[in-house]
Amino acid sequence: MALFPVRPEKEKDLLDRMARLGIKDTDLEEKFIRSQGKGGQKVNKAATCVYLKHLPTGIEVKCQRERSQAINRFLARRILVEKLEARILGKETEEKQRIEKIRRQKRKRSKRAKEKMRADKKRRSLLKEMRKVFLGSDDSG
Repeated sequence: MALFPVRPEKEKDLLDRMARLGIKDTDLEEKFIRSQGKGGQKVNKAATCVYLKHLPTGIEVKCQRERSQAINRFLARRILVEKLEARILGKETEEKQRIEKIRRQKRKRSKRAKEKMRADKKRRSLLKEMRKVFLGSDDSG
């Protein structure tokens, strides 16, 4: 009997990963919340957002990617398994690395970094100016 409305291979893969990590359904606290955002009346009336908490580790996951509660239940479990695997393996997940990279990119530059950037821009503009002057004299001859 299928638990989730996904392909049997996907469901089997998820259940195998959960068994490998020792995650039981009794270890999970599952709540359903009304989603927010796009989806219109369907989203506003039905509690399609899934909240999962793994009680032994305290890891929490919230998923409202799809409009279907059943698919969100599957996706939430998959996200939880990925988080637990990352914690067990001691690796930073690709997602965490991506978020940190964006954070670094958005961070405000220090005064020193700004001054260095301005100096580089000035140097570049001088090089371009010199190229114009140099090439301009070559073409006239």
